[in-house]
Amino acid sequence: MNFTRWSARLPGTQRRAAARTDRGSVPAARGEYEQKPEPAADPAPLPSVPSLEDLSVREILGELPALVALVYGPDHRVAYVNSAYAATFGPRPPGATAAESCPELAELGLLPLLDQVRRSGTPRTVKSRKAQSHRAGADRTERTERSDRTDRTDRTEGSYTVTCTPVTCQGTAGILVHAADVTDHAEAAERLRTSEQRHRRTVVTLQRSLLPQELEQPDDLRVAATYRPGGEDAAVGGDWYDVITLGAGRTALVIGDVMGRGVRAAAVMGQLRTAVRAYARLDLPPHEVLQLLDGLAAEIDASQIATCVYAVHDPNEGRLVYASAGHLPILVRAADGSVQRAEDPTGPPLGTGGWLHTSGSIALPPGSTAVLYTDGLVERRGEDIDEGVASLERALSGAQGSPQVVCDRLIRSLGVTDDHDDDVAVLVLQHPARTGADAELFHNAALDLLGGIEAAPRARAFATGVLSSWRFPVELRDLGVLATSELVANSLQHGTPPMRLRLRRTDRRLIIEVTDGDDHLPRRRRAEPADEAGRGISIIATIASSWGSRRTPGGGKAVWCEFALPH
Repeated sequence: MNFTRWSARLPGTQRRAAARTDRGSVPAARGEYEQKPEPAADPAPLPSVPSLEDLSVREILGELPALVALVYGPDHRVAYVNSAYAATFGPRPPGATAAESCPELAELGLLPLLDQVRRSGTPRTVKSRKAQSHRAGADRTERTERSDRTDRTDRTEGSYTVTCTPVTCQGTAGILVHAADVTDHAEAAERLRTSEQRHRRTVVTLQRSLLPQELEQPDDLRVAATYRPGGEDAAVGGDWYDVITLGAGRTALVIGDVMGRGVRAAAVMGQLRTAVRAYARLDLPPHEVLQLLDGLAAEIDASQIATCVYAVHDPNEGRLVYASAGHLPILVRAADGSVQRAEDPTGPPLGTGGWLHTSGSIALPPGSTAVLYTDGLVERRGEDIDEGVASLERALSGAQGSPQVVCDRLIRSLGVTDDHDDDVAVLVLQHPARTGADAELFHNAALDLLGGIEAAPRARAFATGVLSSWRFPVELRDLGVLATSELVANSLQHGTPPMRLRLRRTDRRLIIEVTDGDDHLPRRRRAEPADEAGRGISIIATIASSWGSRRTPGGGKAVWCEFALPH
């Protein structure tokens, strides 16, 4: 339609045009404003629309940019290929079979599909099939002969989405093959997939580098852990775990999950794990560690919420003391195969703030196995997470062997595969029941320190007898007696009753520990030459492999030191 002529017929159009023409001149009389506009010319007649019968199918298909071929008969003989098809794969002689004259159809995997379409009479589509262009080599040769304007994006292989549609013409059954060139789209998708895989490998590498490369192995526990990232379609999360030896035979075990994906979640996980190791060195109760970690998580990133369970094993008590911040319960399998779930209440996830965490405990006697895990192990879409925990309990009841074997069996039993939709972390610890010669390497002895200052010589005599009975070398026995004397003297001078001396040996170290009722922790300080006291802790730090102190749950403190046993 001629918009200029059509718009001239609108009311007031010519009047506005005349006003624009005469703008700036003063009319001679009022009548000039009242002149009638000239009648507009009639619009040009619309061209006639051709009928469908006037259109040539051959001409339409020949102009299509898509690749079109028509085959007929049971052996799919070529009836027609359009110009785009011939330009891409070369001309095809009519009457020849597709299997002989159209190798691109075999390369695209269409020959069996043509048989299916012929039998079923239903159109079929295949996406992003690759085939070699027969003219690509000649085109490339011509282009390389050009100067600096050579087309460097020339391709010898293309991707096509092909639809095979059954057609009938004059009683003859045939199939119309329509192929759309999706090479650019396929290459863009491949570049995106490669970029995502590279990003995923970076995140997985970061994640694994932030996890412990080798777990610490406590004297009294056997520990193993497994981390499985999610499948290729799942973003890497922030699952983590750690094992930390605290001294005096005590061990901290921690597992957590940052609720997020990608590099950011892995980075937050690394900061939390580092903070846990620092807080663990303070030898605080589990709930106090989580309290500190809760504040730190909010400072790191308030939008990142994490769950965590922190547990401490003390071989003298035979229990796991733990605190949980929104994490799944610890499971403990007894020697008889029964499984107990840690049922003490848990606090909210880390980073929420405003909550006072509390500690609970669960028995871990000799012969038992405990499992700490993240939600990826038990959570399934469309299934309540309690059902997943129950499935884990059943799998754990029958899982026997070393901690690593138990890890692998739980992973298999819960159906975790390489294409799992979430990452999984599992930490297994066993308190072995020691018998025979192995049991001879683990001994405990304790003495209540009564009678005030008179307890010091009794403690030295007790230590001398016990260390001699354990057949320690003379040098190590003398150092142990000296450390016992200094720890007891420090407790008698600065502590309050009740006081207790505990000696313990493992297959790797001698542990000496003194507890009392005063909660003021000793500090190592430099004693002046004229000072008559203040050298006890310095002497212990000098002769022992390590030493430390902590507050005990019921009030009071424990001061300890360790000596490494000779191989």
